[in-house]
Amino acid sequence: MTDPTWTPRTLLAQALGHIDEASRAVVPPIHIATTYIRDPDNQYRSGNVYGRPDNGTIREAEAIIARLENAEAAMVFGSGMSAATAVFLALKPGDHIVASSVMYWALRHWLLNDAATWGLKVDIVDTADLQAVRAAIRPGETKLVWLETPSNPLWSITDIRAVADIAHKAGARVAVDSTSATPILTRPLDLGADIVMHSATKYLNGHSDVIAGALATAKADEFWARIKRVRATLGQILGPFEAFLLIRGMRTLDLRVRAACASAMELATRLSNHAAIHQVLYPGLPTHPGHELAKRQMQGGFGGMLSIRIRAGEEAAIKAAAAMKLWKRATSLGGVESLVEHRASIEGPGSPCPPDLLRLSTGIEDVGDLYADLDQALRA
Repeated sequence: MTDPTWTPRTLLAQALGHIDEASRAVVPPIHIATTYIRDPDNQYRSGNVYGRPDNGTIREAEAIIARLENAEAAMVFGSGMSAATAVFLALKPGDHIVASSVMYWALRHWLLNDAATWGLKVDIVDTADLQAVRAAIRPGETKLVWLETPSNPLWSITDIRAVADIAHKAGARVAVDSTSATPILTRPLDLGADIVMHSATKYLNGHSDVIAGALATAKADEFWARIKRVRATLGQILGPFEAFLLIRGMRTLDLRVRAACASAMELATRLSNHAAIHQVLYPGLPTHPGHELAKRQMQGGFGGMLSIRIRAGEEAAIKAAAAMKLWKRATSLGGVESLVEHRASIEGPGSPCPPDLLRLSTGIEDVGDLYADLDQALRA
């Protein structure tokens, strides 16, 4: 039984304090069964029917995420992309979507190239610009505004509360990709959003060994029921072993995020004065255009991600990444290890990333070691 006064750190460390009744274990067991016995009258009073739409371990992970996000309900998926696309697939043909111009590149690609196949209309705008959001919304036709804040990898900040107010007046829902902020720093539902999405592969799991996604909703309404049907019909549910690992990872979420935030802040400050760098993109810096909004919207830190722009250009940026020893050249973010990536070459044509940009995901290593490795690579 959890206490309503417990902080997120305590709730996470205890995994909501669940004790398995059968074994009295403090770590919930993995439920791997795919099918379940019916009652004599052919009913399923246990709530378990079949493994594709639901699972006991899945429900454990969902309960933790719902509690963290102050949500009425949560769902976990086999990947962040399956969680995000499930929201769009729950819309109806002809519905209009407004989405952030800087966002996870694979989802941006899907919206621009595949959403029309499902009869969806999409406008991509700078959602940090409220006038642009107002201009893009079509009252009565726009059904969803999709935000990513801070936006990956340029780290612009969108005012969730202001966009929610604009969207709701036009009859549209607001969904927020809060992967980089995590519920430790921002709770979009508390700011007026209707749905929050996480690539749980990243900070929620935090150990680079699970592919997962999550959604949480302010109201378990008919639209939420449609999303749940999409997950069940398309088989997008997370596997029970992966859900078990996700629960394990979330136990240390608060500690990992705060450590990454502290290191990212120190690195951003020190790198701002580095001769090889002409710009550091990080909302924690007072020079960042979204800094004041980030201070109001993000509690306890500005995230563990930052980007640096190399003064000598694209070739020098790629060489600097290659010269790093502690920072690993790899896709993804939010793990305990620090990662570096040249995003423009990864995303390809149409990427909004400047070619001189390196994205940094700060892990939990010693920040002095992290800076020393960056410094030697940049000097090289």
